[in-house]
Amino acid sequence: METIYLCAFAAVAGFIDAVVGGGGLIQIPALFLFLPAPLAALVPAVLATNKMSSICGTGIAVVEYGRRVPIHWRSVLPAGVTALVFSFLGARTVTLLRVDFLRGLVLVLLILIALYTFWRKDFGHLHAPKLRLGVERILGVATGMAIGFYDGFFGPGTGSFLIFIFIGLFGFDFLSASANAKVINLATNLAAVAYFAASGHILWQYALPMAACNMAGALFGVRLAVLKGNRFVRGFFLVVVTVMIVRFGHEVLVK
Repeated sequence: METIYLCAFAAVAGFIDAVVGGGGLIQIPALFLFLPAPLAALVPAVLATNKMSSICGTGIAVVEYGRRVPIHWRSVLPAGVTALVFSFLGARTVTLLRVDFLRGLVLVLLILIALYTFWRKDFGHLHAPKLRLGVERILGVATGMAIGFYDGFFGPGTGSFLIFIFIGLFGFDFLSASANAKVINLATNLAAVAYFAASGHILWQYALPMAACNMAGALFGVRLAVLKGNRFVRGFFLVVVTVMIVRFGHEVLVK
């Protein structure tokens, strides 16, 4: 029965993640809640199973977006490769340092992103890339380094930060920003899945059916995002960022 519940939440997570990121807000708590208690107590196993499920949804989202939305492959692919490498470095660093201090910083950044997006009604409305290819590629690699390291080191909010960067610095609209962000998300997730698989943490009996449902949710999310356009993606982005603000605000205040 727990597999059915986990698959349902995986489908919802795949949908959210495909549109604006943040599927982990749904999937990780569901794993802690519905896995048998001895398995739910194994935090690396929970995180590994979540990553295995979500990377499948992210992969299908990249394919679907690539068929429907222009992706700047010449800039995003180098960024993705860099993000993969730096995600490994971030994962290695997290074993050496405490990450509690990041919660307050992420909370402040998310609040600033939400306020700016609310204030700028035209933010992400038009797709008007404003950088030359060479500059865009260099900035993409720099973004891959920073976001890749952050995702490996800490992780929450990665999709939101990527979308904000692609809109604010690259001049993309919300739909294109979400599509291009998925390529980097796929790279950073690949690094994590490779590590978790090699170390034997993935609970395959749950991860595989969840992955299938996550893919189904992602497929629906991409098609709905393309159908509804920027206004829908912007609204969804603000909802997810607000939920993350509430979550991090609670964690910071409680601690």
